[in-house]
Amino acid sequence: MNLKKLIVCAIALIACVNVSGQFRKYSNEFLNIGAGARGLGMGGAQVASVNDGTAGYWNAAGLVGVKDYPSLNVMHAEYFAGIGKYDYASIAVPLHDEKRVVALSLLRFAVDDIPNTLFLVEPDGSINYNNISSFSSADYAFLLSYAQKVKDEDDEKLSFGGNVKIIYRKVGSFATAWGFGLDAGIQYKINNWQFGLAARDITTTFNAWSFSFTEQEKQVLYLTKNDIPVKSTELTAPRLIAGAAHIFPFNDKFSLTAEANLDLTFDGRRNTVVSSKVVNIDPHVGFEASYQNSIFFRAGVSNFQRALSDGDTLNQKKVWIFQPAIGAGFKIKNVRIDYAFTNLANQSNPLYTHIFSLKLDLRKNNE
Repeated sequence: MNLKKLIVCAIALIACVNVSGQFRKYSNEFLNIGAGARGLGMGGAQVASVNDGTAGYWNAAGLVGVKDYPSLNVMHAEYFAGIGKYDYASIAVPLHDEKRVVALSLLRFAVDDIPNTLFLVEPDGSINYNNISSFSSADYAFLLSYAQKVKDEDDEKLSFGGNVKIIYRKVGSFATAWGFGLDAGIQYKINNWQFGLAARDITTTFNAWSFSFTEQEKQVLYLTKNDIPVKSTELTAPRLIAGAAHIFPFNDKFSLTAEANLDLTFDGRRNTVVSSKVVNIDPHVGFEASYQNSIFFRAGVSNFQRALSDGDTLNQKKVWIFQPAIGAGFKIKNVRIDYAFTNLANQSNPLYTHIFSLKLDLRKNNE
């Protein structure tokens, strides 16, 4: 099956699945943050050029770039002075035939010290701040990835890959959810051009929630006219990300990689560059300058939205805003350390964060 047929099949599958169910537009949003400071420093433009262990997140087909040795990737970022934490780790292992790679990735997003005010008000109506306790909310995703080369020549390469992902979410002692989903992707490279296509949640990703409240907690919810949750299921709609990248080799030492991605969603109108009830298109653009494949400088833009301009509230106009990102990295032998500075929240509540990640090729001591 050639590249054109694969793309048509992916779009047709997403279209069929999308009309068969109801989705929550922003379900499992922690899975859209990103992985690795390289990708975040390039504005999330990765599906065409990614070729390391983080490909398990961006586009599993890129895992075939992990060669010879297992590759370990870890990343950490924090929100609100450490109240919120986002962590990512992956291990990618090339198999002995040098055509296949398997990987395991873990993503965790957690918010700690959330006030529990259920028992703030005593039965007599008085307020007792000593009754305030705290709990944590944590989201986990486990991605089991597989990638395989289809064509591997000096001037032309083709690979495909996929993920099986398991999601576990926990909100204090009140609620837990288990979820399951599938991703698929392809990469095609010819000379200095690279193309990628990633289909996420291709069969929809579901979360089955269950709730657990004590009788006392249920009574408080009833008296305060709050609904008592019951078991429920939420679905994450499929999305398609298409990308193209080009490598500009200026000489033996300097090169520049430029990539553009289009993030297509099909779950109703969003605030994006192209917005409609059928499809929304959100572009990502990123650049990476490399010196001797050892020192890297990166920049990117993403998350274009229409917003009201600042100034006179009576004469406000809608203007385009976007999310910039910058980053850098260096590589010494089998170790690469990357840094990014970008917004991990939304445009209405920007939260620029320092992000660090480590890539380690697990070579033997004598190599």
